[in-house]
Amino acid sequence: MNILIIGAGNMGTTYAKSLLASHFATPDQMQLLIRSDAGRTRLPEIPDYNIFRSAGDFIRQADIIIVSVKPQDYGTVAPTIRPFLNPEQIVLSVMAGVSIQTLHTSLGIPKLVRAMPNLPSQIGMGMTVFSCSPELDRKELFIIQNLLNTTGKAMYVEDEGLLDSATAVSGSGPAYVYYFMNAMIKAGIELGFTPAQAELLVNQTFMGSVHLQNRNTISCEDWIKKVASKGGTTEAALKVFLENRVEEDVKEAINSAFKRSQELGK
Repeated sequence: MNILIIGAGNMGTTYAKSLLASHFATPDQMQLLIRSDAGRTRLPEIPDYNIFRSAGDFIRQADIIIVSVKPQDYGTVAPTIRPFLNPEQIVLSVMAGVSIQTLHTSLGIPKLVRAMPNLPSQIGMGMTVFSCSPELDRKELFIIQNLLNTTGKAMYVEDEGLLDSATAVSGSGPAYVYYFMNAMIKAGIELGFTPAQAELLVNQTFMGSVHLQNRNTISCEDWIKKVASKGGTTEAALKVFLENRVEEDVKEAINSAFKRSQELGK
């Protein structure tokens, strides 16, 4: 399939490299519409004749158009590409807060997909939640899911409103993980480890715990019980979490991110 990627920032570059690595598209089937030389430098695999700096007839050749510009720049980009679009093309947006209705109004074509990827997509370990307009048929939906799966795992939701939920849970989620990891690293240093030692301890603990959970059907609550023996060290730590309402604070923080996502989409 012919793929056009508009914008070669972190996410545009991620999709370009993932699609090439997975053989979803060849360099000859991929085009870039970019503004700066930085994007060109990050994607030397794409031949010069498939690199464009302004909208034009080449847009008509694309089967799928991935829009990965900053949301605040979309209002400038949309009117430049609209004259070259046709109803059979699929536009996939990875812009936060830009609704399917906004895409339809600004582009005037029916087949639209809105996706919310997260940072680990850069290494093929991402989580992407996506929704689409009803005009996509089953085959097209399958193609889009396969495309998104090149960066990790993808989940389709019929309710577009769940993308705000996904933004709060998985989109922002890596920052929550790094926040907790950072606190554990600092605690390790205070307990006598060097920074490098503390980082190794925490990194391997997170990696091992996630892999262990993924390889079994046991719930997180059951895993906690397996680690926390009665009267032991883990129970002492968990008691502090309980007394300080850490679980409630985490849920409140995610709810705050959810509300902010809704605000940005208005």
